[in-house]
Amino acid sequence: MLSECFIFGVITFLIAGAQCQDTEVFAEAGSQAVLPCKYSSKSTVAPAILWNNGNKGTVWRKDKNGLQYWGSSWTHRARCPHSQFERGDFSLQLNDVTEQDGGIYLCRVVGDRGVTESRIVLIIIKVSVSPVVPMSGSDVSISCKVTPESHRGTVRWMLNNRPFGTAKSVVNEKASARVTGNWTCVVGYKGKEGRASATLTVKGIIHPSKDYAKLYTAVGSAITLPCVFSPGLFPVKPALEKLKPGSLFLHTPDRLPASFIASSPSSQPTSDHSATLNEVEFEDQGTYRCSGVVKGQWLTRNMQLVVAKIDSSTPSKKRDSVTLTCQLTDTSEVVDYEWVHVVHDINGTQSVESIQKGKTLSLGKVSEENQGEWTCRFYGQQGMLGNVTHHVPMMGGLSGKKSSSVSNNTTAVVGLSILLLVLLLVLVKMYLNHQRRKRILQYPALETIVHTTSNEREERERNREKK
Repeated sequence: MLSECFIFGVITFLIAGAQCQDTEVFAEAGSQAVLPCKYSSKSTVAPAILWNNGNKGTVWRKDKNGLQYWGSSWTHRARCPHSQFERGDFSLQLNDVTEQDGGIYLCRVVGDRGVTESRIVLIIIKVSVSPVVPMSGSDVSISCKVTPESHRGTVRWMLNNRPFGTAKSVVNEKASARVTGNWTCVVGYKGKEGRASATLTVKGIIHPSKDYAKLYTAVGSAITLPCVFSPGLFPVKPALEKLKPGSLFLHTPDRLPASFIASSPSSQPTSDHSATLNEVEFEDQGTYRCSGVVKGQWLTRNMQLVVAKIDSSTPSKKRDSVTLTCQLTDTSEVVDYEWVHVVHDINGTQSVESIQKGKTLSLGKVSEENQGEWTCRFYGQQGMLGNVTHHVPMMGGLSGKKSSSVSNNTTAVVGLSILLLVLLLVLVKMYLNHQRRKRILQYPALETIVHTTSNEREERERNREKK
């Protein structure tokens, strides 16, 4: 490097206006690299530009007459955008760079102010995984190669955007879900940083995606217990079992739930051996294991089924109130609870009301406004984990509008009943009178006697009043 600068210094002394500039440019293998080259001049005469690579000779050249030339290996990959020429920007674009492209590039601009030369060091970073797709449990190597090696600088690793504790250029691990994902190598040199990435995919059980993953469900609902192997892997003796508590190291199977339905046997090999619980009970919680033998290796993946339910209790002193408690078999990932009142209109449309926080919900007095469906939603650090719903029934001693309505209806019914009873008595009386008259009309002589007797009685009563 020093010798080259000395040579350029001599050229600078011999040719007026010559300059020597050093710039490092990082690029990931397979990406585009932009090598900067700026020239400042007020002249309207186009300068001559030459891009040269120490290992491969001329990359691109443009003479003052406008003619352009490309090196034999750069015809389809090197470009110098003409749209920037008027601004004095003669940066070179290299597409699909490879490790062999790393090294020193010289940009020489010959214009009215003399000769300007810039030196750019292109540093190529490449991350590779070997084997490309390892089997779970086998050895895997992730390497970070820097070209040219003299500009390697410092190295640090990121796995899925999180620091991975090593400063080595090669990482050796056992292939597992823990090391699956995006590996990024960050190279530092002279205060600058460049990076490159590669994805590590492990063959084996892909669902559940990680060991001891938690599956959340509610009592009475259905859930699928995943047991899926990588495409093209057809395990021998696949199984999905429930483990007894504390038996992770003893591999002791427990009795499967009553609603457990295994995957249907198929005449063709399959990588999906998931099972279903049709109607989950609270006791179905626990650890389930997906397993199978692939190429003589026993692969396993454990998952934790977390079941939620709502307990309802009525305080002894307040029989018209209800307390709801959200219960989960495992609350290690839960950070918050939320209660939602689900209301259905006459068209069957749902709406959400009365959002409250906390594990417990107290309905001081159950009324028409707060009876019905209440849903408990539980949240983790990354968002909602699941929910469970409980129906609060109508009670005999409802308060508020419902009580007033019942009272008014009762009064109306009682009043109407009394009116009907009076009308019935009047009709009965009229009917009896009619029957009595009907019997008397059948005997005219008797009617005359009754009539005469009645007249005489009335006459005696008048005479008695006169005296």
